[in-house]
This record gives sequence, C-alpha cells and structure tokens, in this order.
Amino acid sequence: MSIALYRIDDRLIHGQVVVGWGQPLDLGFIVLVDDDVAASEWEQELYRMAVPPEMAVHFLTVAEAATRLHEFEQLPRRGIVLTGSVETMGRLIRAGHGQVRTVNVGGVHHATGRAARLRYVFLTPDEAQGLQAMADAGVDVTAQDVPTARIVPLDELLHASPDA
Repeated sequence: MSIALYRIDDRLIHGQVVVGWGQPLDLGFIVLVDDDVAASEWEQELYRMAVPPEMAVHFLTVAEAATRLHEFEQLPRRGIVLTGSVETMGRLIRAGHGQVRTVNVGGVHHATGRAARLRYVFLTPDEAQGLQAMADAGVDVTAQDVPTARIVPLDELLHASPDA
C-alpha cells in the first residue's frame, strides 16, 4: 500500500506532517486535497516551500484526487493524502467509492463553534457527525497527532474531554 496515511489536518502541510510523519513513514509524496489550494498557484508555492525537494507534492481537487487514488496506491514510494477539514475528507471518501479505509484526525484546531475533544482536536457538532458518518461507512477513524502518540479510537474521541 503506497498511501500510508489519510490525514485531516487544518494546517495542511507543516513541520509535523513533513518531519513528524514524513520521516518515520519514509514518505516520497504528499497529495494535498483542497479545491481552493488546487486553484491557487501562490498557495501551492507556499506549501511547496515546507517540503524537501525529494518529496513530491500534488495539489488536487476532491474530484481529481478521487480519480487518482488507485494511481497513487501503485507508486513505489509511500505517501500521505491530506485534507484540511472533516468535510473535505468526507467528500473524498464518498467520491473514492471505498478506496479510503482509514482516516487519521491529526489537527482540527480551535475555532468558533468548536468544542475541545483532545488538545489538538476541536469539533463542531457537524464535524463530529461527519466523522461518525465515515465510521458508519466502514472507515476506521482515529485521532493521533504524531506517530509516537497514543491512537485514540473514534468513540473515545467523540466523548473525550480536552485534558485527554
């Protein structure tokens, strides 16, 4: 399996993704799935600056990514598929027709209307429902900010207090 991780992280590409996950997983590519970033050359250039030259970065819309997931699974190097929101990952799962089997919630930070679930995950009721819908569709949803941290199952995430 060439896609080592499907991750939701509202910061998209940053040090924790590139170094924290990239080095232990020996990542060769990142697929950033975001309709707005896919249409913005200057945003793409900003994210490219955070990635070492030996790591490829693909900026795709949800529709483009869904049609290319099988292609990415066949690549010789391992990669990560990254979305910035629960909603975008949900759209990718639906468009991917069963290709996405696991989702890592890695960073959904404080914003108006979000309640703390873990120190790195804050969710609105709609986002919590979106994660539950993924699980109901057969996707294994867990939270983990870095590879050395404890994996938090979805049921625990949805009922966690911010001190967890």
